[in-house]
Amino acid sequence: MPVSSLSLRPTILSLAIMAAFSQSSFAQTINPAKPEPAEKADAKALEPKMQKVEVQGTRNYDERRQDTATKIVVTQEDIVRYGDTTVSEVLKRLPGVTIGGVQGRGGDIRMRGLGAGYTQIMLNGEPSPPGFSLDSLSPDLIERIEVIRAATADLSTASIAGSINIVLKKSVQTAQKELKLGLFEDGGKFGENINYQVSDKAGRMSYSISGNLNHGQYERPSYSDEVRIDANGNPYVKTHTYNLGWGTFNSVGFSPRVNWNFENGDTLTTQSFVNANRFDGYSSDVRSNDPQFNGFLPVYSSDLQKIHSEFSMLRTNLNWIHKLADSAKLDVKLGVNYNKRNSDVGFAGYNEDHAQILDRKSVSGATDKGLTMSGKYSAPFVQDHSFVFGWDGAFSKRSETRAQKDDVNFLANTLKLYPLLANDLDENFNADVTRMAVFAQDEWNVTKQWSVYGGLRWEGIDTRSSGSFKALGPNSDNTPYSIHNKSSVWSPILQTLYKLPDSKNDQVRLGITRTYKAPDTSRLIPRRFYSNENSASNPDTQGNPNLKPELAWGLDMAYEHYLPGGGMLSASVFFRRINDITRTDLSQDTNGKWVSMPVNDGQATTKGIELEAKFPLRAMIEGAPAIDFRANVSFNWSSLSSVAGPNNRLDSQTPVSANLGIDYKLDKIPLTIGGNASFQDGGQVKISDVQSSYSVPKRVLDVYALWKFDPKTNLRVSLGNLLHQDNISVGSYTGSNGSVQTNITPTTVTARVMFEHKF
Repeated sequence: MPVSSLSLRPTILSLAIMAAFSQSSFAQTINPAKPEPAEKADAKALEPKMQKVEVQGTRNYDERRQDTATKIVVTQEDIVRYGDTTVSEVLKRLPGVTIGGVQGRGGDIRMRGLGAGYTQIMLNGEPSPPGFSLDSLSPDLIERIEVIRAATADLSTASIAGSINIVLKKSVQTAQKELKLGLFEDGGKFGENINYQVSDKAGRMSYSISGNLNHGQYERPSYSDEVRIDANGNPYVKTHTYNLGWGTFNSVGFSPRVNWNFENGDTLTTQSFVNANRFDGYSSDVRSNDPQFNGFLPVYSSDLQKIHSEFSMLRTNLNWIHKLADSAKLDVKLGVNYNKRNSDVGFAGYNEDHAQILDRKSVSGATDKGLTMSGKYSAPFVQDHSFVFGWDGAFSKRSETRAQKDDVNFLANTLKLYPLLANDLDENFNADVTRMAVFAQDEWNVTKQWSVYGGLRWEGIDTRSSGSFKALGPNSDNTPYSIHNKSSVWSPILQTLYKLPDSKNDQVRLGITRTYKAPDTSRLIPRRFYSNENSASNPDTQGNPNLKPELAWGLDMAYEHYLPGGGMLSASVFFRRINDITRTDLSQDTNGKWVSMPVNDGQATTKGIELEAKFPLRAMIEGAPAIDFRANVSFNWSSLSSVAGPNNRLDSQTPVSANLGIDYKLDKIPLTIGGNASFQDGGQVKISDVQSSYSVPKRVLDVYALWKFDPKTNLRVSLGNLLHQDNISVGSYTGSNGSVQTNITPTTVTARVMFEHKF
C-alpha cells in the first residue's frame, strides 16, 4: 500500500528540527566567545573565590540493596532507553517478568510466569482502578518501577506471584521543557506520537504538566486450522480460516501535578491524569473446508466484524504529608477515578454463496466510579525500630449495559446442521465493590549486619452485584439476579536481611508471606457472552457467583553479591502453596452449547529459581570499553492437584524465561548502542482431563541507538522484534466431540525514531 504524503510529514518535520538544532550546536562550536578586556579580567581575578559545595542527600540510596523488604527498582533512565511507547514493552525486559500474547503486541503482565490476577499491578502504591490499562500511560510520566517479589503489609497482599508498582513523577528538581517527536512503523503501517513536558518552581510551589498524542494504524493477518473428531477418534471436519484485522487508534493524555512545601515542613501534592482513546477496527474471516469433508460446512463461510470503541479516564490524587514531633510523620492520600467506555460492534455472517445470513448489531457501555483513601502513621518509638500503622480503603461502582439485535435471513440459511436463531439482548449490570484494610509493620535494625521486617495486614472485599441477563433462545425472558460475595484474609509477613560478616558485598534474604487472589468482579457475574460460532475451541463464557478467593503461603529466599561500579549477581528461589485454586471448566449445556466457566477446584503449588547478573565491563577490566552487561533467567514449575499430570501447570505458566542485554557507549563519538534478546518457553499445558494447550517458544530481539547532538538534544532509533517469529498455539479437547485448533499469527519488525529536545 503506498504511503500518503500525510504519513511523511512527521519525518520531514523531525528532520527539519534536527537539522536546525545540529546547525545551532555546530555554530556554537566554531564561534568561540570573545575574550574579556584586560581590566575586567584583572578585576575578576581579585574577586574572592567561592568554594563549591555539592550536597548529595539521599540520592545515592540503593533501595534494592539496603531495604529489608526485597524489591527491584528500575530507574527512569532504564525506562526510556529503548524509546518504548508503552509500559508493557518496558516490563518485558525485567527479571522474572514476561508478557503474554503475541510478541511485540503487548498482553497480560506476568511475574514468575503467572498472570490472570496472580500478578498485582499498582499505581503509586495503590491497586490500579477498574478498566485501567498500563499501556494508556506514557513511560515519560514514570519516575521508577518497583518489582516487589515478596508482599509487604503497607501494600495490598493480593499478590501471590508478586507486585509491580508504577511510581509517577512527583518532585521537580529543575525547571525545564522537553519535547519528543516520534515516528513508528509496523508491518508497513505508520504512526506518530508527540510528548511534551514543562516543569518549574515558583516559591514554595513546583509544578509539572505533561501531554501526549498518539496515532497509529495496523494490519495483521493470522491463520487457523480446526479439526473436529468424533467419539471413535476419527476426524469429520477440517476447517481452514484466514483472518485479517486492520484499523486505526488514537489517544490523547494530559497529566498535571502540583507540589506545595509549607514552612512547617508539610507537603501537599496533587496529581491527575486524563486519557482518551478511540479505536476503529475491522476483522474479516474466510473459511474453507477440506474437500473430503464437503458435506459439513461451517456456520459462516465468511464474516466481517466492525468495532468502534471510545474510552476515557480521569484520575486525581491528593497526598498530604504532615511532619510531627520526634521525626514522626502522617501520610494521607485521597483519590478519585472515573472511567467510561462505549462500544459499537457489527457482525455480518455469510454462507457459501456469499449471501448474508446474519446481521448482528451490539451496543454496550460501561462506567466505573471509584474513591480511594489511605493513610499511614510512622514514628521511631524505639531506637533502631521503624513502626508504621495505617489503613487502606476503596469503593468502586460499575454500571454496564448491553443491547444486541439480530436479523436472520432464514431463506439464505440453508445449513440445516446448525440452524440460526435470533438472539436479541437487552441486559444491564451493576456492581459495588468495597475494599478495606488495616495494617501494622516494623523494620528493626537488630545489628549493623541484620535487619528484620515484620507486618500484619487484614484486608476484606465486599462485592454486591445485581442486574438481568438473558438465556440463549428467541423466546427466553430476561432473568434478574442479585449476588453478594464477601471475603477477607489475615496476612502475616516476615522478611529479613543479613549481611555476611567480613564482607561488604554479600547478603542473604528470607521472606515468609500470606497472600491471596480475589476473583474479578466480571468473573462473579453470571451473565453469558455468546460465541459467534460455538465449539469446544470457541465456547461461550459465563461467570460464577460462587467463586472464593485463592489463599497462598509463600517462601522467598535470595543471595546477593554486589560488584564495584554498580554491578551485582543474585540468585533467588520461591515457593507458593495455593488453596481453592481457580481453573476453567468446559462443559455442554442442555442445548448442546459449549460453555466455559471458572470454578474453585483443589490445591496448587508453584516454585522457581531466578538468576540475575549486571555489571559495567570497566569495573571488571581496566581500560575496557564502556559496555554494560545485564542478564537474567527464570525457571518456574507448578502443578494442580485436580488435574492429572504431566504438564498440569498453573495458568499456562511460563516454564523458562531469559533476557540478555548490552549497552555500549562509544568514547570518541556521542553514540550509545545496545540491544536485548529475550526468550519465553512454551510447551504443553494440561488444563483439565480433556483440555490441553500448546505454544511454541517466543524469541524476541530489540536493538537501539542513541545519538546526543548536545546535552539537551537526542535522536533515538530502535528496532523491535527483529526475529519476527510466527506465534503458534494449539488448543485441543479430547471429549466425545473432540477438536484440535492450530493458530498461526505472523509478526513483523517494528521501527521507531524519536527526537528529544530539552529547552
